[in-house]
Order: sequence, then structure tokens, then C-alpha cells
Amino acid sequence: MMKLRHRLLLLCFAFGAVGMAAPPPNVLLIVADDLGYHDLSHTGSRMYRTPNIDRLAASGIQFTQALSNSPVCSPARASLMTGQFPSRHGITDWIGALSGEAWRTHNRHTKLLPADYVHVLSSDALTLPEAMRDAGYSTFQAGKWHLGGEGSTPEDHGFDVNIGGWEHGSPRGGYFDPYENPTLPNRRPGEHLSMRLADETLTYIRQQRESDKPVFAMLSFYAVHSPLQASQEAWMRYRDLAESLGIATSGFEMGQYLPVRITQDNPLYAALVEAMDQAIGHVLDGLDEHTIVIFTSDHGGVSSGDAFATSNLPLRKGKGSTFEGGLRVPLILKAPGVTQPGTSSAVPVTLADIYPTLMELVGNDLYPEHHADGVSMVPLAKGHPIEERPLYWHYPHYSNQDGRPSGVVRSGDWKLILDYETDFVELYDLQTDPGEHRNLAIMYPVRADEMRNGLMEHLKKTGARFPVPDPNYSAEAEQTHLRRVEQQQMGQLERQRLFFLNPEYDPKNRWWGSEPTP
Repeated sequence: MMKLRHRLLLLCFAFGAVGMAAPPPNVLLIVADDLGYHDLSHTGSRMYRTPNIDRLAASGIQFTQALSNSPVCSPARASLMTGQFPSRHGITDWIGALSGEAWRTHNRHTKLLPADYVHVLSSDALTLPEAMRDAGYSTFQAGKWHLGGEGSTPEDHGFDVNIGGWEHGSPRGGYFDPYENPTLPNRRPGEHLSMRLADETLTYIRQQRESDKPVFAMLSFYAVHSPLQASQEAWMRYRDLAESLGIATSGFEMGQYLPVRITQDNPLYAALVEAMDQAIGHVLDGLDEHTIVIFTSDHGGVSSGDAFATSNLPLRKGKGSTFEGGLRVPLILKAPGVTQPGTSSAVPVTLADIYPTLMELVGNDLYPEHHADGVSMVPLAKGHPIEERPLYWHYPHYSNQDGRPSGVVRSGDWKLILDYETDFVELYDLQTDPGEHRNLAIMYPVRADEMRNGLMEHLKKTGARFPVPDPNYSAEAEQTHLRRVEQQQMGQLERQRLFFLNPEYDPKNRWWGSEPTP
């Protein structure tokens, strides 16, 4: 355990008599799972109702160009914990994903064998909770972890208390008690998991008021990851809403490997979003006015694969993809005395920036040798610029959600994607083309070459691992597989979409496991 290396510089908030300073502020970091940028009312969704997240956004600053460091969960969460890009910390796929020759067992017949990757969060990393504990904070986490099991638990990486976090990345028992989670005792049959995690978080924060230590709490929802489950009442309300908005004739289009959802009309998913929002409201209502609050998601929404739950349009694709639908995330910061209500910043930032941002907000020294790829967002929160920098992504895998092995570099509004399978380069101006439809690589060859060279230099410097050609690859076998997917799965998904919207829909399981196949 690291010793306290830096004295805590108190972040002062004026109150009462002039010159009197409040104690160090509590910090609440809220992380949703699989929530897309456009899955919130205030970011444009007409189907999902999120009044509590909306009021948080109105009370602080929104980062409208916030990006995950990976299109899948474990790498993104490792970047949040370390302030490093995945090519540096080595966790480049969700922990448990197959790589190398084992990948062939999926029978997808891809041209490349995905790269191997690190399967646990390194014990050498000085994590965000460890740094907060160094700064004198008690540390607490509730909910999803998915950064390793025994030897790499939340407690092994700086959290004093862990409730609900373990090696699995989805809620194995579903969203209603009993949970089947070894770190979350069952409490009340039918209790919703999101509200339970919120209640545990608020209870811990209140208990620590008797202590002289401030609290760093991470509320890491399993929502809105599959399975999609809802109460009958919530399903009915959102089914009726979908009907009032107009049910589209078609809800999917074929992507590169899988169908991709193009409509936000799943009433079960809408109910899951609502339940998380209600849980967030429960916590926000119990916080003191000086608490620093950050809300974000680990990556974009699931438009393909898993539960095919949402559409990220006008952003392209979703979870598992290095297009904007997979990387763009909501990010809200409320820091009393620092942020101004109702403000926004369009400067590109990533989850890796949260670590140094919190260090600066609580008055602690930064650790640039550890959070090597993150920079503080505090200047942006105060309305000041930060130095422009390139941002890098490395995803040497095929995802379960229509994603391909690729590397990405972003510089300002320019984004370059390098396809590791074909060596094909795509260059987009996100200011004029946020949907990434017009490839400008041929029009701007010098810019494309410079950005590609910068990406490769970064990956070489950080020791990135790459996929390799599969000597057993058969183009004919791959095409046969893809035709079968399109012919069979598109129809199944359309039937399921309409099944969930049918007024007579009945999952026949007390509604706790509300996502059967028709």
C-alpha cells in the first residue's frame, strides 16, 4: 500500500463567514454501462426519459465531444482507472474474449486472428482510487468491475469497500433480486439492481459523515447492459410511447458482420434506462451541495450484437465499433465553485482525463507518470482552452457487435481510422460530417499520411500488439457465414422488435426476465 506522498490541499468553497472553508468535497463518479450518447432526453432521444441525468447536465458542464478509450468495456474501464490508453495498459478487449487460434471456435472465418491482450488490471498501476486514497479519501465502489477476479478485485486496486463488483461484466442473475452476485447479498425479492446499487452508495456516503475523511464513491451501474428487463407497467408506458411516436416499418440494416439497429423503439430498453435514471436521482437527492459529481458511460450504445438494444443515429454504428457510435459518450461534470450551470465544451476529451481532473479538483498533485495519456479538464470547466493533442485508439479485435480490428487517431475535428485487416484508411471531418459518411483520405493525402504515421508511432512506443493473418482463412467460408447471418438474423430481429411492441406481449416469467425470443 502506498504511503501518503502529498499533503492534501483543501478545495475551498466559501460559505458562512468570510474566509471560512468547507471540508474537502466528497466525489461521486457515476458510470453507466453500454449507454449511448443519444440515449438521454437532453441529447435528443424522444424515446428514453432521463429527467435526473438531464437536471445534472443543467447544473454543470457537458462535454459534447467526450469519447471512451475503447468501444468495449474492460479496456475503457482500465483507462478510466489508470488514465492510460489501452495500447499502454494492454487491456485491449473485454476480459474473457477469445484471441489467437482460440478465436476460430466462433466460426466467423475472419481474415485475422485477434491479438492477445492483458487479462487483469496491472498491480503496478497507480489507479484513480489509490490516488484518491493517497489524498486522504475513503474509497467505495458499487456495481460493475470486470477488470479481473481474485488478485485483481476492486479491493486490490484501491477501493476500501466493494459492493457488487466482480469478474463478470453483466448482471448474471438479472436486474431483480435475487442477483446471483457473490459480492452483493440478496436483500428483497424483486428489488431493482440499479436502485440497490444507488442505495448502497448513498448509505456509505451518509455513514462517512461521522468520519473526518471525505468520500470518493464510484457508482458503476450494470445498466443498461443486457439482459433487457422491465416491470409490466414500465414496458406498457414505453410501448405506448413508441406507438405514439410512430413504429417504423424496419428497425435494422445490415452492417459489415451483423445487423445494426436504426430505431430507438425498444420499450424494455427504455424501461431499463428509466430505472437507472431513477436510481441516479435517488443518490443526487441525498448529496450535500458541495459534492463533485461526474456522470459518463463506458462506451457507446449497443446497436449491434448483444441485445441489439438501441440506435446511436446520427452517429454511426455503436458498441464494439471505432466509429463515433461506439466511442462517443455522455460526460457531465458538476464541481461547485468551478463549473457553471448549463455550460458545455466541444473540445475532445476521453475517460482517461477523469483521473487527473479529479486530482486537480480535490487539490492534489497530479501523477503524469501514471495517468500518462490523461490531462485535466478543469481548465475547460472554467472556460479556458487546453493544448490540442492527438488522441489514439487501438482495438486489434473483432467485436461481438459488428466491430473490426482497427486503430484510430483524432486531432481536433479530424479523425482517421486504419483498418488492420485491409490497411484501408478513412479520414473524416467530424465538424461537417459527424456521421462519418464522407471519406476524405484521397482529398487530403498529406493529412492522412501524417495522422497515420502519428498513430503508428504511438502504437510502437506503447508496445501495442497486433492481429495476425489466419493461415486457415477462407474467403468463401466467410462469405457463406455472412450471407447466413443476413438471411436469418435480420428476420429474427425484426420479428422480435415487433413482438416487444405488441400490446399482447407477455414474457410469461413474472416480467423479471422480460426478453424471450418470440
